Amino acid sequence: MTVETPPVKRKRADKPEKIRCDACPVMCYIAEGRAGACDRYANEGGELVRLDPLTILENREDVALVPFLDREWDGDIVSGDEAFLTAVGSGTTYPDYKPAPFIVASTAADADMITVVTEGIFSYCGAKVKIDTDRHLGSECAWVRAEGEVIGHVTTSEYGSQMLSLGGVNHLTGGSKKEGRATCSALLALCNGESVALTIDNGVDLEITAGQAPIVNGQAEERMRVGCGSATVGMFAAQWQGLVDEVVVVDDHITGVMSEHQAGKVIGWKPTGIKIKGRRSTPGRYFQVAEPGTGWGGTDLSDPLAILDTFKPEAWPGLSILMVSTTGEHAAYYELNDDLVPVQKEMPARLLPSVQRIEENCEPSMASVLFMAGAGGSLRSGVTENPVSLTRSVQSRLTRVTCGGAPVMMWPGGGITFMSDVTQMPKNAFGYVPTPALVAPIEFTMSRADYQALGGHMDYVMPLEDALKGVHPRQSDHRLSGQRSESRKSGAPWPVGKEPLK
Repeated sequence: MTVETPPVKRKRADKPEKIRCDACPVMCYIAEGRAGACDRYANEGGELVRLDPLTILENREDVALVPFLDREWDGDIVSGDEAFLTAVGSGTTYPDYKPAPFIVASTAADADMITVVTEGIFSYCGAKVKIDTDRHLGSECAWVRAEGEVIGHVTTSEYGSQMLSLGGVNHLTGGSKKEGRATCSALLALCNGESVALTIDNGVDLEITAGQAPIVNGQAEERMRVGCGSATVGMFAAQWQGLVDEVVVVDDHITGVMSEHQAGKVIGWKPTGIKIKGRRSTPGRYFQVAEPGTGWGGTDLSDPLAILDTFKPEAWPGLSILMVSTTGEHAAYYELNDDLVPVQKEMPARLLPSVQRIEENCEPSMASVLFMAGAGGSLRSGVTENPVSLTRSVQSRLTRVTCGGAPVMMWPGGGITFMSDVTQMPKNAFGYVPTPALVAPIEFTMSRADYQALGGHMDYVMPLEDALKGVHPRQSDHRLSGQRSESRKSGAPWPVGKEPLK
């Protein structure tokens, strides 16, 4: 029997070979002129090219300037007080035995400093979203969805704001591929300042953009509440005295009633015989007057009279009542008829300034997005051969952590867990890898002596001026496509700092 040998498949001589990218665990094979799955690396002439430019901050706020990168470098040593190399566009440490892409030496406030610059691949990351509104968006623990997939949940509300917890490793990698992709896509857009459409189970439709007014069920929110109903009564009691017989501030949390409230009693407010449906907490403060919703004061009320019970006999015909919400968005005026039943009347001119004062004291409604992540062992090994030494240095505040040059809030306890306001970061500071995970910038800045003491990669330290010239460190086998400079955000602290980091 003759066994035929299968033909050998040969590559066409004129067909260029693909190159393999090692910037993340996906390890794409990239053809000439094409980008990898992350759209961050490409094959240009057989060479791996980082598509996003390396971003450098200049220590100037919103003023006219001539960026370092738009002029010829004159050879002078550049101070860390003037320029800061962010990790945006720097590349990652994957595979993680490598030192960080840039380990930069500079001088700041007459101190020798080292800044370790790298992009981290964060599976353990997410966003905490604060939405300034008193409207009910959804029950606590209700699922938040993007593209129909669960990407987070409603969490505990805060004073005047509703809170969402989005992302996290369970949604990125612990569910279906579709869930992971939807989560990664929504987080990437939110962190890069783009608009994201969300829905909350048994709740509202949302459109969220960091730093802008949230849109709830197609309507842009204008203001957050001045306070709960009780606080509003307390703040404006003296301004209402003598203008109206009773004031009820409707609120989903605590509805305030002026004649019963301590603020009213202190200034001698006359009892009115009013009775409120709901659970009385303390005098003039009522819980659970209605269900949560998008109506008056974050309740489901469209008619505030629904919370009033029959008036007591001490009430009198003609008794005047102002009912108002905690934002001033809803307000109505009533007088009791001969049967002690409230009848709505036109709002008197004398009360309009007080309603406007409530509105004036409400801050503009905004959606805030904080990126939250934990820097794991692999990322830390790009800083030092003994990762725990970096953790201890951060915890003892010898090392300052920044995210794209923006300040971070460090969580106490173990590890390096931080949060940062995405609006303080350079444009398009975030990327992704299709594992899926977010790619975010992170920088570690410390004194040169402290970096050496924690076992840092001293052989890879390069002067800041070399980085500004576009010199790429030897440990990476790809080249940069370019650089860009940005002024630091108005009011933001300079990442290196003018004072020692001790």
